[in-house]
Amino acid sequence: MFAFFNSGGPFMYVILAVSITALAISCERAAFLFFKLKLNADSTYLRISGLLEKMNYRGALEECSKIENHPLGRILKSGMMKADKRDKEIEMVLEENIMRETGVVKARINYLTLFANIATLLGLLGTIQGLISAFDGVSSANAAMKQEILAKGISVAMLTTAFGLIVAIPCLIAYYILNNRGDHIISQFEEKALALYNLLTSMKREEKE
Repeated sequence: MFAFFNSGGPFMYVILAVSITALAISCERAAFLFFKLKLNADSTYLRISGLLEKMNYRGALEECSKIENHPLGRILKSGMMKADKRDKEIEMVLEENIMRETGVVKARINYLTLFANIATLLGLLGTIQGLISAFDGVSSANAAMKQEILAKGISVAMLTTAFGLIVAIPCLIAYYILNNRGDHIISQFEEKALALYNLLTSMKREEKE
């Protein structure tokens, strides 16, 4: 393995550092999105809305407090805390909390596309360096050494290109998987927040009637 990186030149180690960083972010985000944020949003909302329909605000708030470590719990709770305010205030606080939690869900995912581009460009840079060194060596070497120098330079060029792509492709795959998961979670926030808003405003209108 050490010989493989030496054969590819110094850019191989930089690409390796990029790959390790990307792997760490991918694992952390995957654990967060697929395990920590795993929640049956439908059943959770049904429990809360059922309590609200029975005018049991305290019970609904307690139900939200049980899942306050989850963004959906914090969003729904923020809306219920404004249940006695104007409709616009309820809407604004829900939107504000959705935006805040969206940042939490999407944090660091975009770095994976950055690392994919960096790995690809470093591979290309290593390729150019290998070709430059090969042609420089050939121009100043004797006839017996030219073939060996050219082969070594081309080997460096091919290895860095290949390693850059080997790192970049999984980074892009991880990005699309994690980004799609994040979008799905955020759509659940928006759906349940809208349902809560409609429920709270309809209940207020019924009380006035």
